[in-house]
Amino acid sequence: MMSRPFRGVALALLFALPLGVACSSTQSEPSTPVTPAPASTPDGGDAVAPPADDTAQRAQAVQAIHDALLVDVQALAKAVADLKDAAPTPADRGWDKTLDAAAIASMRAAWVRARTAYEHIEGALAPLFPDIDTAIDARYDDFLAELMAQGGDTYLFDDKGVTGMHAVERVIYSDVIPARVTAFEKSLPGYVAAALPATAQEAADFKNELCAKLVADTATLLGEWTPAKIDVAIAYSGLVSLVEEQREKVVKASTGEEESRYAQRTMTDLRDNLAGTKTAYAIFQPWLVSKGSGGAELDHAITAGLASLEAAYGQVSGDAIPEPPATWSAENPSAADLATPFGTLYTSVTAQVDRAKTDSVVAKLDAAGVLLGFPPPGK
Repeated sequence: MMSRPFRGVALALLFALPLGVACSSTQSEPSTPVTPAPASTPDGGDAVAPPADDTAQRAQAVQAIHDALLVDVQALAKAVADLKDAAPTPADRGWDKTLDAAAIASMRAAWVRARTAYEHIEGALAPLFPDIDTAIDARYDDFLAELMAQGGDTYLFDDKGVTGMHAVERVIYSDVIPARVTAFEKSLPGYVAAALPATAQEAADFKNELCAKLVADTATLLGEWTPAKIDVAIAYSGLVSLVEEQREKVVKASTGEEESRYAQRTMTDLRDNLAGTKTAYAIFQPWLVSKGSGGAELDHAITAGLASLEAAYGQVSGDAIPEPPATWSAENPSAADLATPFGTLYTSVTAQVDRAKTDSVVAKLDAAGVLLGFPPPGK
């Protein structure tokens, strides 16, 4: 989830688009726009030659975005429904980690599926469905900031106050939360320790209130998703924002504020974000290359920048982001801290996401957007 200030107007449709629409980026093009010949996608599939007309390009993009994103919205809705169904409701007790081990494992597996789907679509929710987005994906600290006047949220299991995907995550992974995450959250006004349901009533409320609200919110999203909601310029700005989101995830990890911090799968979130970025860019890639040599050069630079991020993520094993050094400072990291696995990841990500660096992938994506006729960043 992108932080509330960051996710405002700039964010839009971030998604995984499993479409064979990418085109070769290594050949120069004439100075006048032409339609490139079909080549192949980064995965080796056959590419589809784009229409030459910009109006047709836009229409094609809108329909492709809708169809592909719908797959992930459906997957999200199915996963959270499965999670609710798996939640145990013993008649005379709360959850027991031994007796309910199979149910807890099933809930965690469903949550991971939901999270994977959501990482492919998260940018769409902020500008298009802001209320649903907050309900589904706001972090614990986001909610507590809004609930400060009420003293926070003292009950973990109902459909009021702190809700959504991370509220559920905080319960079902409560026994494995890293110490640095707990230390961060203890500093928040209104903090209540994460826990499994301790009574039959808490177990019933977790299933029938907290999980039921998440199911209802995702069902609402599914019902409202239509092509009429898609603006292709906003969709492209969302592509750029998804790259920027990857830096935010790394920076927040140093203070225990990152997403998926209870399940310890933020590194997988980063990989999912990058996969969504690459496949989302593929929908615009042929259009960009059709703009002539300038478009082809930008495409080459963008592809290289995304490959650089992929290589950096490939150096990290497992689902969790590397443990930040105790002495880490994002404002002024030391040479020693930058040499750690976390510091190496931080350096690689910030190099590609810094808009002020003209050779960063974000700067190149900005330039590509302008070439396609989209408003410059901040306009």
